[in-house]
Amino acid sequence: DTLGTEIAANTAGHAVLLYDTEQSDAQLYRNLELIARRAQCKTLAPWFKAYALVGMERKDRLQSILQSMDRLYYEHGGIHLVVIDGIADLVDGVNDEERAVELIDELFRLSGIYQTCIVCVLHLSPSGYKLRGHLGSEMSRKASGILSVEKETGSPYSIVKALKVREGSPLEVPTLLIGWDAEAGHHTFKGHKEGADSTSRTERKIVELRSVATQTF
Repeated sequence: DTLGTEIAANTAGHAVLLYDTEQSDAQLYRNLELIARRAQCKTLAPWFKAYALVGMERKDRLQSILQSMDRLYYEHGGIHLVVIDGIADLVDGVNDEERAVELIDELFRLSGIYQTCIVCVLHLSPSGYKLRGHLGSEMSRKASGILSVEKETGSPYSIVKALKVREGSPLEVPTLLIGWDAEAGHHTFKGHKEGADSTSRTERKIVELRSVATQTF
């Protein structure tokens, strides 16, 4: 169950890398068990590597990512996908504009060098309308796509919707529903939100335009 999304198969056995800056070692281990269960396999593939960076100083975390990506690129003949869960914890503060620009530029450089996709997880601001701080603004400008995951009011489900699509319109991307499945022991895909109607489309357009206006002014 890939939560309603289509993911290219890693047929070449290239490295798939998960860097976690927020969870404890024990919690990351439980998350990996969940990943294995979701993939319906007893053990994780040898090309899947996960790293807990929470115990490292922030200034050392990006260097660790750089070094491990370089080593694993050669070890597995390429990198299929990189996920950084908690990109805000790679900088001292989300409002440090200089460091935010440097970090995003570095990730763009890595994506180009290794010809891979880098997925970054960042929380929304308290208002819920934009990504946090200067880091969020820089990501909004440079990202190829932005997906938002939020709890749906009055529903047991969470909704996954596109806020930005580089080559296309986010309004044309179906809104996904995900929810907890007690029997499976993890979240599963619950279908598409019916009537991704004019109200929902208008709300998403407002979010998109507000982001553009904030960056402009």
